[in-house]
Amino acid sequence: MAESRGQFSTRTGFILAAAGSAVGLGNIWKFPYLVGENGGAVFLIIYLGFIFTIGLSVMLAEFAIGRIGERNPVGAFAHLKGGPWTAVGYMGVFTGFVILSFYSVVGGWTIAYAFKMASGLLSLGDPKALGDAFGAFIGDPVEPIFYHALFMILTGAVVARGIGTGIERACNILMPVLFVLLVVLCVRSITLPGAAAGIAFFLQPDFSKINPAMVIAALGHAFFSLSLGMGAMITYGSYISRQTNLPRAALWVTSLDTLIAVLAGFLILPAVFAFGFDPGAGPGLTFITLPAVFSKMPLGAFFGTLFFVLLGVAALTSAMSLLEVVVSFLVDEKGLQRRKAVLAAGTAIFLLGVPSSLSLGVWSGFTIAGKGFFDVADYLASNILLPTGGIFISIFVGWVVFPKIMDGDNGGIGDEFRWAGVWRIICRYVAPAAIAWVLVSGL
Repeated sequence: MAESRGQFSTRTGFILAAAGSAVGLGNIWKFPYLVGENGGAVFLIIYLGFIFTIGLSVMLAEFAIGRIGERNPVGAFAHLKGGPWTAVGYMGVFTGFVILSFYSVVGGWTIAYAFKMASGLLSLGDPKALGDAFGAFIGDPVEPIFYHALFMILTGAVVARGIGTGIERACNILMPVLFVLLVVLCVRSITLPGAAAGIAFFLQPDFSKINPAMVIAALGHAFFSLSLGMGAMITYGSYISRQTNLPRAALWVTSLDTLIAVLAGFLILPAVFAFGFDPGAGPGLTFITLPAVFSKMPLGAFFGTLFFVLLGVAALTSAMSLLEVVVSFLVDEKGLQRRKAVLAAGTAIFLLGVPSSLSLGVWSGFTIAGKGFFDVADYLASNILLPTGGIFISIFVGWVVFPKIMDGDNGGIGDEFRWAGVWRIICRYVAPAAIAWVLVSGL
C-alpha cells in the first residue's frame, strides 16, 4: 500500500516537507505580532516551553498514527481502532478543508503584495494611508479572488504531482529558499540604526508581564503553529519510511519550525522599533505597518518584495499539506485518481474561500452571530476544530492504542524511545488538559 500511494524518498525530504507544513503564516505573520502584543521575550520563553513539550508530543503522536495506518486520517484511525474514533479522522479532513479555504485567501494577499511592493505601489510612509490601501484591496470584489485562485492553482499544481516528485521536490527547493530569504532580511533588520531596542525587547524578559491571557496565547500558538489537529501530520506520517526514527524526526521538525519563528521575530521586531512603530499592532503589523517600515529603509522596495515572497513561500508549503489531507482522503477512501482528486478538492476549497474574501468587502453586511464569513470559518477551525482534534489525538494515543503505537514491527515508534513513559503521561494527562484550557478560553 505504501508503495502505491507514494512515499518520501529520504528522511531529509520528509523533514523539510513536514517543517514546510508547520512553517506558514503563523510563524512569519502571527508569531511576531503575538510577541509584540504579549510583552516580548517573556512570551518567547513560555512559547518555547510549550512547543517542546505539548507541541512535540502531539506531533509525534500524529506521525505514529499516520505511519502505522499508512492512510489518510480517516483510514488511519479506522485501521488502528475504528468505531467512533474514525470520526476524529473525518474531523481532521474537514478541518484541513475549512482552513485552506480562508488560508488561501490570505496566501493570495501575499502574492498580491509582492507585486505591489515591487511596483512601488506601497512606497508610502504613513501607516494610515497604508491601512486605507489594505482595506480597499481586501474589500475589492475581484482582485483578492483572482490572487486566491492563483494561490490555489500553484498549490494544486504541486500536489497533483504526488509525494516524491511534487511535494517533496518542491519543499526541497522552497524551504532552503525560505531560509536564505529570512536570513538576508534578518541581517538587514538587525543592522538598522535603532534596531537594538527591538532586539532587547525580543531577548530580555520582563517577568512582571506574565498573565493568564499571555500563557493561553503562548500555548495556543505553540499548538497551532505546528499544524497539529488538522490531519496534516497524520497524512504526511503515512508517507514516512519505516526506517525513519520518528521521535528524532518530530524533534527536527519542531526545531526547524521554532527556528523560523524566532528568525521572523528578529526580522520584524528590530525593524519596527528602528522606525518607531508599534510592535503590538496586531494582525495589521504585516500588511500595514511593515510596508511603512520598508518605505523608510534604504532599498526598501527590494527588501519589501523579498519579504512578501518569503511570506508567500511559507504560505504555499503549508497549503500543500492542507490540500494533501483532503486529496489523500479522496484517493484512499473514494478511489479517485490523484489529479482528479486535486481538481475536485481544489475547486471546492476555492469556492468556499470566495465568500470568505467577499465578506471583507461587498458582503460585509452578511454576518453569522455577529461575524463575517471569513471570521466564522477562522473561529470554527482555530477555536473549535483544531483544539478538539488535538485533545482526541492525545487521548487516543495515550489511553487507547499506546501498545500499538510503540510496536516497531507494525511501523510504530519502537522500544528504543527512552522517553516513552514521559511521552505517555503528556499524551494522557498534560496535553488534553492544556489543549482543553485553550479550547474553553477560545469559546
